Amino acid sequence: MIRAIRACKTAAEERAVVRKECATIRAAVSDNDNDYRHRNLAKLMFIHMLGYPTHFGQMECLKLIAAPGFPEKRIGYLGLMLLLDERQEVLMLVTNSLKQDLNHTNQYIVGLALCALGNISSAEMARDLAPEVERLLQFRDPNVRKKAALCSIRIVKKVPDLAENFVNPVASLLKEKHHGVLLTALQLCADLCILSEEALEYFRKRCTEGLVKVLKDAVNSPYAPEYDVAGIADPFLQIRLLRLLRILGHGDAEASDYMNDVLAQVATKTESNKNAGNAILYECVETIMSIEDSGGLRVLAINILGRFLSNRDNNIRYVALNMLMKAISIDGQAVQRHRATILECVKDSDASIRKRALELVHLLVNESNVKPLTKELVDYLEVSDQDFKGDLTARICSIVERLSPDKLWYIDQMLKVLCEAGNYVKDEVWHALIVVITNASNLHGYTVRSLYRAIQTSVDQEAVVRVAVWCIGEYGDLLVNNIGMLDIEEPITVTESDAVDVIELAIKRHTSDLTTRAMCLIALLKLSSRFPSLSQRIKDIVTPSKGSLLLELQQRSIEFDSIIEKHQNLRSALVERMPVLDEATYSGRRSGSVPAAVSTSHGNALHLPNGVAKKTDAPLLDLLDLSADEPAAPNSSGGDFLQDLLGVDISSSSSQSGAIQPQKSGTDVLLDLLSTGSPPAQNGSSTHDIFSIGQDNKASVGALDSLSSPMVPSVQAAPTTGGSSMMDLLDGFGPNPTVPKDNGPAHPPIVAFESSSLKIMFNFSKQPESPQMTNIEANFTNKSSEVYTDFIFQAAVPKFLQLHLEPASGNTLPSSGNGSITQKLRVTNNQHGKKSIMMRIRISYKLNGKDVLEEGQIGNIPRGL
Repeated sequence: MIRAIRACKTAAEERAVVRKECATIRAAVSDNDNDYRHRNLAKLMFIHMLGYPTHFGQMECLKLIAAPGFPEKRIGYLGLMLLLDERQEVLMLVTNSLKQDLNHTNQYIVGLALCALGNISSAEMARDLAPEVERLLQFRDPNVRKKAALCSIRIVKKVPDLAENFVNPVASLLKEKHHGVLLTALQLCADLCILSEEALEYFRKRCTEGLVKVLKDAVNSPYAPEYDVAGIADPFLQIRLLRLLRILGHGDAEASDYMNDVLAQVATKTESNKNAGNAILYECVETIMSIEDSGGLRVLAINILGRFLSNRDNNIRYVALNMLMKAISIDGQAVQRHRATILECVKDSDASIRKRALELVHLLVNESNVKPLTKELVDYLEVSDQDFKGDLTARICSIVERLSPDKLWYIDQMLKVLCEAGNYVKDEVWHALIVVITNASNLHGYTVRSLYRAIQTSVDQEAVVRVAVWCIGEYGDLLVNNIGMLDIEEPITVTESDAVDVIELAIKRHTSDLTTRAMCLIALLKLSSRFPSLSQRIKDIVTPSKGSLLLELQQRSIEFDSIIEKHQNLRSALVERMPVLDEATYSGRRSGSVPAAVSTSHGNALHLPNGVAKKTDAPLLDLLDLSADEPAAPNSSGGDFLQDLLGVDISSSSSQSGAIQPQKSGTDVLLDLLSTGSPPAQNGSSTHDIFSIGQDNKASVGALDSLSSPMVPSVQAAPTTGGSSMMDLLDGFGPNPTVPKDNGPAHPPIVAFESSSLKIMFNFSKQPESPQMTNIEANFTNKSSEVYTDFIFQAAVPKFLQLHLEPASGNTLPSSGNGSITQKLRVTNNQHGKKSIMMRIRISYKLNGKDVLEEGQIGNIPRGL
């Protein structure tokens, strides 16, 4: 049969041969042919290995197992292990045969039964046959004892409750001289220690000394040909002993003391020029790191790993790096001694070793060695493979941000990274660099000059271009006038025209993306104020973008062209120097504590209060904290200016809730008209960078839409200057804002959530005697032309809040705002006065029979509630 199958040239021929053989075997089964039953089962096993169904032969296995002879039983048990598994119900029929064979006088038949039970035992079979297996652990023949120990491992894993029955028999097996029995006993002992605390304590007290003696004998034993592997006496037994000692010594100082001497012997006497010796040394190191030990032995272990790093075998170096990563938390000083070798591994040709070594270097860096290590990594960045630059730049940037000793060093290192691999860094890296630059007021001149030099040589690195463009626009006057020169600098001569040339080249580069070009336009507007003599040239550079197919660039260029040409009196106020940005706030936003932005299952746009719709998957949403837990009150510290600097259109929470803000100057209205969406500081000391940066073409913002949207009226405390200029800009578009009277209730209603299809209003009421409790009436309105059915509103709040939801007034929401559903909520704020009420909401309903889910976060509830 095997010859016929192997002679087949096609799968169809093979199937035909198999079908013919299976038919013959079925006929023999029907005829109850005893003479050829074992041969037929052997054929079935071969057919099974080819992947064909053989379930019809399962009962033949049971018949062969029940036969009296050893040859039939051998084929029967082999078929049982191949054709069946523990999930088969027919397996229950073999339990009685197994029990008889476990008590058989023939040790080979006993071995067959143990082998089968160890491979396919179910929990029920394990419970039934555990006493027989336990008895066989004391059998006269070592091979049967070995198989009984292996079978016991299966039993205790299937039924952990039986573990205590095997503790005493295993303790006696640990004294065996036969290495095969001892190996299986060690594995069984390790499994028992993991499954049972009582067993672990028993073996610690009774067996630790004996195991140490066995390991010492194995290390010092003379040459034994039957156990020798590459000149080392039974490395498999030594490894098993080390693993069990690791379990016994972990967390127990007394047991660890017994092991110290023998572990030192293993570490010093084992040869490391053979793979078997390296395997023993590795297990010895892992045991030393796991037990309770003094520092001396750990230093020896880490030195062994250091030798591994010099090995030519990549596998050995890789496991050494893995182990050193664990060792850092135990003895970092000892690992530091091998820093040079680890750095060489970062430059290895093997990608896996490079990546693991880089992770280890990242853990090794501290305040004392950050400068030399960073220098080594930055130097290697210049010659590293393109595939590795991404990981390498991410690690270098993380090290510099985490451990920089001063801002000058931070800026220098980041500029080196951006010049070498600026296209590989993430956006938040150069965002963070700009934040640091704004905080280093004494380094503004040095930074802008360094960036001017860098952009000359690294114009192909997008991140360098962006940071340089921003700094030249912001600090161009410092660049031209050589203000703030440091001793370490060389003088540089830059004219106003040279500074504008850099921006012009960047905006005209065909590889510049939307973000870079938008930043160039903003920089040009700033330079038109810093360098009034070049206003006409800057206007000529901006003008071509008025015909851009990208709406974002078109909008900016039209607005900026109008400001340069018609509104010189406003320009200087609009492009004042950026205030100092709050590093702590920005770092907190990057740390991952920012919740996800509002989203719906339809991917609807997120409607911001300035009337501009942004897709909810915009890449900077999380970075710029569109869904912060608490509404941030405007202040003069500059914490909110990052939003304008990095370019996301977002209004403050006070405008979300419809609150009225006093107007300080004509600049405020212009900000709203241009859809920058971020109010200036209340004290009027600084003005925003008013133009946001889109991430891609899809996120472009339409100015005309924002201009036609309703604006929040402002209360004018006094007549403002520049009013005629603003009307000039808009050519009289839109009515003049009216002054409302402040006669509303103490807690005005707010728009808590709004999408293209749904609007939620919150009405508030409080009891004077319970300031912590707020009653909210939610009013749901359907903005679409379809009726919503099965309407359900759900909400979740942080731990400091308690929320009680009452039943809604209905579950059908009429279309087009022709009716509404109301639902009452009661919120108790345990940190009233310190934290605002906030909640995540989920609304589900059916639209034309289809389930729709909308989700969002409400964070614009006034703090006093």
